[in-house]
Amino acid sequence: MTLVAFVTNLDGTIVVVGLPRMVAGLHTTVTTGLWTLTAYIITSTVFLLPAGRWSDMIGRKRIFLTGLAVFAVATFFCGISPSGSVLIAFRFVQGVGAALALATATPIIVSAFPPQELGRALGINSTAWVMGSIVGPVAGGLLVSTWGWRWIFFVAIPFALIGVVGSLMVLEEPPVRHQGQSDLAGAVTFGVGLVALLLFLSLGQGWGWISARSLGALAVAVAALLLFWAIEQRSRQPMFDLGLLKHRHYRSGLGVTILYAIGFFATTFLLTIYLQGAVHLSPLDAGLMLVPLSLPQLVMAPVGGSLADRYGSPMLVILGLALLAIAGFWLGHLPVQFAPWSVILPLLLMSAANGTLWPALTKAVMSSAPRESTGAASGMFFTFRNVGMALSLTLALMIAEVSLPARLADQIYLGTAGILHPAVEGALVHATNVGFWVFVGFYLLALVTATTLVRPEASTAPKRTYDTGTGSGAS
Repeated sequence: MTLVAFVTNLDGTIVVVGLPRMVAGLHTTVTTGLWTLTAYIITSTVFLLPAGRWSDMIGRKRIFLTGLAVFAVATFFCGISPSGSVLIAFRFVQGVGAALALATATPIIVSAFPPQELGRALGINSTAWVMGSIVGPVAGGLLVSTWGWRWIFFVAIPFALIGVVGSLMVLEEPPVRHQGQSDLAGAVTFGVGLVALLLFLSLGQGWGWISARSLGALAVAVAALLLFWAIEQRSRQPMFDLGLLKHRHYRSGLGVTILYAIGFFATTFLLTIYLQGAVHLSPLDAGLMLVPLSLPQLVMAPVGGSLADRYGSPMLVILGLALLAIAGFWLGHLPVQFAPWSVILPLLLMSAANGTLWPALTKAVMSSAPRESTGAASGMFFTFRNVGMALSLTLALMIAEVSLPARLADQIYLGTAGILHPAVEGALVHATNVGFWVFVGFYLLALVTATTLVRPEASTAPKRTYDTGTGSGAS
């Protein structure tokens, strides 16, 4: 499970580094290059809920192995893609494989560890995720410079294959809850609604928010998601287990998750615009300045998990969110004249806060769901996180484009823009700071929501149970 966490995040960060060379090598546009990221996010989000549901019905090991195999095959075809459109198509398929693997990985870990060890296990898994974000930019820079952009895909294939072989050898398949038909109508309506929503969020600025295409996408999203909600309430075997929302801690945990994701995900985007566009650092130097955002988590994630086991998850979630709000406010005062410590110190604090927050939040959410629904609960959990990520990037783009045209903002993000006019720099720095202030508001909303986790669940709610056996493997 930790290997999968590493390789999936490695793939995400390494592709960002290789985008400029990829766009040039395929003789395509920056917009097409950005869609190689969007395609992966869309399908990995759309298939999270079905993957969680299918794992409860078919078996976690089967779904996990299928996802990892699909991810490996699609990654190979991404590497040999002859055009931007073909690459986007296989990035869609790659996102499906990632969703199947990630949606089942957390339930497997939850099943493998007793409550007193679960936080530490989730912390170790979080550390592997962080390692992917640290290794990705460095490895991507080296591979692109030496062997070309295609190797940013090829390098992930051996890790995926090792994961397949290791899972066949180590994992055991617990008895499935039940057999039955999947909620096809729910999956289709949810997929259509979410894709339309993400298209509206990601392309609305370029289309124009009140253009026919934007309003049409928004109308399709609203109609499809309302239909999805109606279908799920009437389905005997719903994909989206709405009954989980009756658990107050689970419901609150989902609220914290989406608010936290909105606040945090665009941090690197805003800093990239600042570092490369306003203070003129090279892409490599800008990437090195972002290392503090990940490095302390290598230590703090296992420590945070262990503290959650000892002192309980709610207080660790609240502490992490408070530290993130402080760090975000600090980043909201970036100077026009670059001072390295104005970036390094708040990023170190933010990284330590994430190491405290994420394992505790994952444990709080997953522990509040009944054991027989851990697959569906995990799918909903990561779906809320991914929707928050999409909202975060959209808000950051809107803020950045107050000062810059959309095309220039994209070029700065990809490291392909030249030196900006001094008159633009001040406005760009101000827009970056405003972005961080806006995201502090989401941290504070998440903090208020997290206080409900402290109050005990109602006595009538089903209690969470754990399997203390050693049936499935974890690192």
